[in-house]
Amino acid sequence: MMGRLYRGETNFDFVGNRKKAFFISGLFIVLSLGALVINQLNLGVDFSGGTVVEVENVNAIDIGQLRDALRPLGLDGAQIQELDSGTRKVLRVQTEAITDAQQQELIDAVSAAAGSTESSVTSVGPTFGRDIASSAIRALVIFLIVIAIFISLRFEVAMAFGALAALFHDLIITAGIYALTGLEVTPATVIAILTILGYSLYDTVVVFDKVSENLRAEEDAGRIPHYRTVINESMNQVLMRSINTSLTSLLPIASLLVVGSLLLGATTLQDFALALFVGIAAGTYSSIFVASPVLSLLKDRIESDPPSRAEVGADKDTARPGTGPVTRPGGAAPRAPKKRKR
Repeated sequence: MMGRLYRGETNFDFVGNRKKAFFISGLFIVLSLGALVINQLNLGVDFSGGTVVEVENVNAIDIGQLRDALRPLGLDGAQIQELDSGTRKVLRVQTEAITDAQQQELIDAVSAAAGSTESSVTSVGPTFGRDIASSAIRALVIFLIVIAIFISLRFEVAMAFGALAALFHDLIITAGIYALTGLEVTPATVIAILTILGYSLYDTVVVFDKVSENLRAEEDAGRIPHYRTVINESMNQVLMRSINTSLTSLLPIASLLVVGSLLLGATTLQDFALALFVGIAAGTYSSIFVASPVLSLLKDRIESDPPSRAEVGADKDTARPGTGPVTRPGGAAPRAPKKRKR
């Protein structure tokens, strides 16, 4: 089995099982959208604006004690986290945009409660945060438009729809994982998402390139290609390549996520590594079970349309002696015209 898989000699019916694949994808998309509606994204200070104060927790106080210390300032609703880097524990307090006087009071209160004389402060205005968020959305929209144009010109419009469906699939699932886990969305997360979209697109283009190559081979042989057969054949030929590429990418990212962020306490790597891991895994799945099945679905609808009289006449004219009737892509031969009785 593994030998046939490596040689591209498998015969999995990807197109025939597309309903199952669509059901699984739809289930994950519904769960992701539900998480986005219920939990929403935990936008970082760079997007939402506000103030972040980080101090070393020398007194080893808990989050409840720090929240009590902030209550006289009216900031008991601030987001408080305790970050463990392995060598020291740091308290992180994030609030909405506040004045300079309130910011200084916040620094003094947190430092006094934690028993630290040093603090790190990051302050982002709400206008700057909105500009960053709009720039990220603009970059994503431009990326999708350029991709749609490129694939339409390089291959065909139907393949552009399949690629965009796969990209939206990856975007929604990755965003849903972030909403479900409550991890903070930072500029590093946006960079990771754009990276995984590029990776997913690469995997999809490899599949579509093989489909186009097999379609040309069928046409050069004088046969009218059937998309279901060609897509299945192409998918089986590149399946092992997609799996190998994904595994070689996921293994170092998994080590970065597990060893770096969880075991060694490098929490700054967590957001970036999680987005990469989820996105690449979803991108591999979508390039195999979303992009190509969507393409086959579109082509099935095109092939199911009855041929026009001009198409039937063109097929009759191009038929070669001894080759039999030219069949339509759906497999049915055009019927001969009936003779009229005078």
